[in-house]
Amino acid sequence: MAQNGTKQGKCGFIMKEGAKFLSWKKRFLVIEKDQGKMSYYVKDDKKVKKGEIVIKTIKGVKLFPDYKSRKFVFGIITSTGRTFFVQAADNENVESWMAAIKEAAGLTEGADVPVPQQQGSVTPATATKPEKVCYDDFETLKVIGRGGFGRVLLVKKTDTKKVYAMKVLKKAAIAARGEIEHTRTEQSVLSKLDNPFLARLHWSFQNEDSLYFIMDFINGGELFHHLSKEKCFPEQRAKFYSAQIVCGMEYLHAHGIIYRDLKPENILLSSKGNIVMTDFGLSKEGLTANDSRTATFCGTPEYLAPEIIKGDDYTKAIDWWSVGTLIYEMLTGLPPFYTEDEENMYHKIMTADLRIPATFSPEVADIITKFLKRDPKQRLQDPAQIRAHPWFKDLDWGALERLEITPSFIPHVKSEDAVDHIDEEFLNEDIHQEDEVPVGGPSGKDAFQNFTFAAAQ
Repeated sequence: MAQNGTKQGKCGFIMKEGAKFLSWKKRFLVIEKDQGKMSYYVKDDKKVKKGEIVIKTIKGVKLFPDYKSRKFVFGIITSTGRTFFVQAADNENVESWMAAIKEAAGLTEGADVPVPQQQGSVTPATATKPEKVCYDDFETLKVIGRGGFGRVLLVKKTDTKKVYAMKVLKKAAIAARGEIEHTRTEQSVLSKLDNPFLARLHWSFQNEDSLYFIMDFINGGELFHHLSKEKCFPEQRAKFYSAQIVCGMEYLHAHGIIYRDLKPENILLSSKGNIVMTDFGLSKEGLTANDSRTATFCGTPEYLAPEIIKGDDYTKAIDWWSVGTLIYEMLTGLPPFYTEDEENMYHKIMTADLRIPATFSPEVADIITKFLKRDPKQRLQDPAQIRAHPWFKDLDWGALERLEITPSFIPHVKSEDAVDHIDEEFLNEDIHQEDEVPVGGPSGKDAFQNFTFAAAQ
């Protein structure tokens, strides 16, 4: 495992534990500080890239002297809740790698951090064990939402009296509709997220019949609700929401996640007026390289990128098409190629000219046009270029990410458990009435191993 350096930073062969199958593979690790990432390759020619770690997400580096009976192992701890386990050749190489990573990430030498719990890994004895919960730890208050596989409840944790949203999904309904993999992906993605503009999962657990997600109760209402009520937003307000969406999307992409379902219904407003992206059931993990591709036809018709409709393999560029579509909709009330006839809408997405209203500023017209390039190679998708676009020239991105900018619109919310912006149809439901489940189909009872999760509180 020879070690050396480049103009960019330290590089060399290491052994790395895989995230999915937990097998160890030899990888050529390179600290590419000028690009803000650490990349690992199959060989030292760097032709086949297997993944990367975004340097700004590194929160600590910790020695694991006897990890799974392996010596010379250290962990690279990230803000996503994942620890990358790496084995070096000897103590000297461990110390060299840890020092180089700390230097690249701007960490104080010797600084220690708690190690997040993650599925499939051994939790060190020194780590604080997250609290485990079950259904009986919560008091159910109201029904606040409903989906194809279950419903969402407003609940209160009996010991702390803190309110949460509890998403309850019936295993039989999920299995009957062939959505087991999507549900597993949603839980896996949520368990890794740590970003102010993305929904936060506190706990997930299950019983014989149901799955439970315990999440923050975001009670400022759906963006869809506010847009329907106001018809369209002023450009400055649309810019504020768009910038926060850019931050959330950049975070997802940096962690190898493609979202695939951006739309007003999946964006909530907090009580302070900031956006929170939700519903990761259509997301896909593992797209760590910039050119990583997938091919599943999924999403909401109005927001589908042309390459999805064509049936081509596609990259994370499809998410930026949906960002452009959403900006247009926030300013006009409708997506740019919308028609009630779905086939006609697909045709327009593929071929119709983009019509920019005269009321748009030149800057917003330009960024929408660049997001809605039909050729994904020409589409605006580099986060650095997006942040530097003239439409965002007056924006302090750091203050935005620290939630230090006061939104121009703050929803009227009386308290943390207020349901002013929840549809009356849900609130009037009997909270004790059980959902019907498919009869005679697969139960899905054994399909959700490793579903239990508890975040550090």
